[in-house]
Amino acid sequence: MNVLMINGSARSDGCTWTALQEAASVLKQEGIDAETINIGIKPVRDCIGCGKCDGLDNRCIFDDDVVNEILKKAETSDGFIFGTPVYYAHPSGRILSVLDRVFYAGKPLFVHKPGFALVSARRAGTTASFDVLNKYFTISQMPVVSSSYWTVVHGNTPAELKQDKEGLVTVQHAASNLAWLLKCIEAGKKAGINPPENKKLAWTNFIR
Repeated sequence: MNVLMINGSARSDGCTWTALQEAASVLKQEGIDAETINIGIKPVRDCIGCGKCDGLDNRCIFDDDVVNEILKKAETSDGFIFGTPVYYAHPSGRILSVLDRVFYAGKPLFVHKPGFALVSARRAGTTASFDVLNKYFTISQMPVVSSSYWTVVHGNTPAELKQDKEGLVTVQHAASNLAWLLKCIEAGKKAGINPPENKKLAWTNFIR
């Protein structure tokens, strides 16, 4: 089993990455591989709602950034962790642009796979950012993995973040819960318990 972790920070070794590696360490102890994709500093396009991804087999029409790499790895991933720093009390614009396109083009790759959001901040804006990222899980029939508190960590540098013992423990607990749920899902499949096949969505416009 393997978990795909997305670092929504421009820094490949900053606070968000440090918190993700804390989760990866716990997963490794549970026998689960974890891979981190750093969104990095290269330009990332927004989703423009063109619909051209329809018929592209879970790929975005724009193939000049990290989105299709994530979608390719999502095919064989069993779970996910989305990490973001807080900018102006909100997730980074980079991770939102990436996740908008990832889920618009490749939602079937995420359905019924568990995951959780992880937020890093110097001070405020964590719960608002946490709420935004969780919406990607809950619109895609993904089990949201909980912890003993919200999975947020504080610090302006990786060294400061490591002093947030409570925050790191919540990350560890979430990673342990993710590992447990992944093993439960695997055991369920072996026992013939498969995810439900839900009906096609119905669209209702409120202005007629």
